[in-house]
Amino acid sequence: MSPPPSPPRRSQRRAAASRPASYDESLDDAALTAYLGDAPSRRLRRLRRLSAEERQRETETEALIALSLGFPIDDLLPEERPLLPDPQIADAPNDYIVVRNHILASWRADPGAPLPRARVLETVAATYDHLVAAAHAFLSGEGHINFGVSAAFPAAPPPDAALQGSPSSSASVLVLGAGLAGLAAARQLRRFGHRVLVLEGRARPGGRVYTARLGGDEAVAVELGGSVITGIHANPLGVLARQLSVPLHKVRDRCPLYYPDGRTVETWLDRSIDLVFNTLLDHATRLREFLNEAAEKISLGEGIEKLRRLYHVATTDDERMVLDWHFANLEFSNAGCLSELSLAHWDQDDPYEMGGDHCFLAGGNSRLIHALCDGVPVLYEKTVKQIEHSADGVSVTVEGGQVFQADMVLCTVPLGVLKSKSIVFDPELPEQKLGAIERLGFGSLNKVAMVFPHVFWDEDIDTFGCLNKESSKRGEYFLFYSYHTVSGGAVLIALVAGEAALEFEKVDPVVALHRVLAILRGIYGPKGVTVPDPIQSVCTRWGSDPLCCGSYSHIRVGSSGADYDILAESVNDRLFFAGEATNRAYPATMHGALLSGLREASKIHRATESILNSDQKKYSLPKSLRPPNGALEDIFSEPDLAFGRFSFVFASMTPEDPEAPGLARISLDKSLLLQPKNQEPKEDQKDQDPASEKIVAESLHLYASVSRELADRLQNSSNDDTGRLGLLCKDLSVKLMGYDSTCDVCSDMISSILSAQKARKRLQRPKNFKISS
Repeated sequence: MSPPPSPPRRSQRRAAASRPASYDESLDDAALTAYLGDAPSRRLRRLRRLSAEERQRETETEALIALSLGFPIDDLLPEERPLLPDPQIADAPNDYIVVRNHILASWRADPGAPLPRARVLETVAATYDHLVAAAHAFLSGEGHINFGVSAAFPAAPPPDAALQGSPSSSASVLVLGAGLAGLAAARQLRRFGHRVLVLEGRARPGGRVYTARLGGDEAVAVELGGSVITGIHANPLGVLARQLSVPLHKVRDRCPLYYPDGRTVETWLDRSIDLVFNTLLDHATRLREFLNEAAEKISLGEGIEKLRRLYHVATTDDERMVLDWHFANLEFSNAGCLSELSLAHWDQDDPYEMGGDHCFLAGGNSRLIHALCDGVPVLYEKTVKQIEHSADGVSVTVEGGQVFQADMVLCTVPLGVLKSKSIVFDPELPEQKLGAIERLGFGSLNKVAMVFPHVFWDEDIDTFGCLNKESSKRGEYFLFYSYHTVSGGAVLIALVAGEAALEFEKVDPVVALHRVLAILRGIYGPKGVTVPDPIQSVCTRWGSDPLCCGSYSHIRVGSSGADYDILAESVNDRLFFAGEATNRAYPATMHGALLSGLREASKIHRATESILNSDQKKYSLPKSLRPPNGALEDIFSEPDLAFGRFSFVFASMTPEDPEAPGLARISLDKSLLLQPKNQEPKEDQKDQDPASEKIVAESLHLYASVSRELADRLQNSSNDDTGRLGLLCKDLSVKLMGYDSTCDVCSDMISSILSAQKARKRLQRPKNFKISS
């Protein structure tokens, strides 16, 4: 997904907390840990022996945990009521709610393992078994529990699932887009037993979440897209991190500001204007309440500027620059200019904001993306051009004319792509949905990412800000993020927001880099610190990217939160929509995208019942999108890594990425396999014809699905090839496959590798320049 806002709506530059900078999310909520203990199963079995007072306290704690997950403490979710099997439960839901909250808290205690209904039944009195069945079915079916990327949640139906993926008992679903929403949905649908194929326009997964590997041989992780987990409490991305045992780094609160000439903004002025900024937002809230419907036509920028003049605040140049910095930070949070944001509804999602610290993920968010990809068939470089949908099914045409048919389609393309009308819907989308697409805003956030030889800035901070003399340029390199704690190198990223982000798309990258370096040298030069030239730098252009046309959504003047709901509506239970711009509670965030994918997987699963029980034609995705003849041999003609009998190819634009997925080929000698151990060749074998000897000695190739990290581990092993093979098969439990099995099972991987190799070759082609005489 897009680069999401990392600060909350209000200023996040609070006093530095005493919590360690690096920590595991599983330890984040001390109250939860104390309540649940280290052994959830033992705690559950003790529950019946608690006193009434102790049980009441635990019930209250579980209610608070449910609240942090977006559930009402003492009520049902709007979508929960109609899904309950017995109307009497909905009419008197108190006992059900207690059971539901108990299940939520129990799974969050140990999200790395499934929470089966049988285990819950051990902890609740038998008289409530029907409530356990109802609550567990709802929470599992809607993706609130038992989801994720750990080994316990593969992208395949569990053995005891009702659906087993056979054509007669499951639907075929095309998922358009391999971002967080699409991958989360695809993975969940496969767990529900449906046949799924993901079509992705890029040569990589992730969409607007993009961790690049920069810096030459010592590649470091650099977030060019979505970067910050915004609020770790109850965040599903935190669940994925826990399941992968990936540490998180708290974004520390201290964020010094610097004048354009490099001087540090005085503490008293910083705090004073911070108060002014938040007071203006409070008054803007009162203003819209006073204006009522008239506020629908006024922008937040217009309202705040009138209030500033009315109260005569931020009148000096220094005060105005600091206030402009806060405005730029607000524009960053919303990916839009204040002149576009709706005064009436710009902050409608504030009540749902995730609590807790903002965090970086060690090693980059691609670790989540690759984990979500595992076991999910994805075809890359398939840019969708047309979606046909009817009561009989769907048909998707990609660039080049290839057509895919299925029972249903989930569209997760960014709002910017829908606005560009590059995809033709046949029949056209309903007028109400077209109106929502038109009304909602979709803006840009851009970055200048730099990898330096060493860290020259203050290592005790993660952010610092820079003021600008011109209000129209207030978002230009206004905030710097330091990723040295999680990227593996000295990475600094300058953000460009608001109106400046639009102008940035037209600026030469060299000019942009020189401007950023001038700012840094203006800050650190007077301190006697030499700012070196970066080893490598990258400038993003999200607004010019035809596969996203911007960064993330916001509520523009004339729009409201209801437009997010309209965009999320399905069309005739055949065409579904997901993505951050379909999530009213969590728009413009990575977790909002992921949650929307889980939501739509549940909707699609429910909608399949009408298809499976009807006489309508059902479509089957190809059982094996078998690659062209010779494709498996072709991808190994130029391996990315080779040593001894091992060669490797990877489905990534950066094959050095430790998390890049790929295939290994092990070349074995048939004569060695056929010859019994410690047995000399027979006399007649010694004298056989050279031609037949060549046949006997022909190599046999075996294949395996591996990551670059595993390949490097094999290469660095002190073992010989035989020892490496043992390490691969015995210690790492990797299964080897023959040619035919590899073509069938890994067809999508082969296609992805072919696409990645073609894309890398295109980038390596020399460009022809016309020289004028």
